[in-house]
Amino acid sequence: MFQFSKKDKGKIFSPQNGKAVLLHQVPDNAFSKKMIGDGIAIIPEDGKVYSPVNGIADDVPNTLHNYQIKSDDGLDILIQVGIGTSELMGEGFKTYIKKGDKVKKGDLIAYADLNLFKEKGFPIHSPIIITNIENIKNVKFNVGNVKAFETVIMEYRKL
Repeated sequence: MFQFSKKDKGKIFSPQNGKAVLLHQVPDNAFSKKMIGDGIAIIPEDGKVYSPVNGIADDVPNTLHNYQIKSDDGLDILIQVGIGTSELMGEGFKTYIKKGDKVKKGDLIAYADLNLFKEKGFPIHSPIIITNIENIKNVKFNVGNVKAFETVIMEYRKL
């Protein structure tokens, strides 16, 4: 049987404390039907958002509702904070990174006011999506309670 080398195996850690759920549980068709890519979602218990991998901030939109990170091993990872929160135009968000910044797993990249989101009727589900999923195989999703930058939420093999 063929064995993968350690460098072929990748891990994505939880960017938030909370509960990891499969995408079909996200109340948004773009995510639940995997139109953007495949991944998992966190129902966060606090507003701190950490980098789930080592890489570079590829995009931080003015609305601050999502963060795109290019991992050191070439994956494009989207961290969406809440559903529909782009409508807030940055209200309730604080960012600690900008496009082009190097990030390490566990770096604090953002803070989100989850209470504000709930008060305004926005679901707090936070999808973590691999948008270039075609570059990997054998993805394993780990659901349940997660601890930020400690719990592995996705494991994969590079093509």
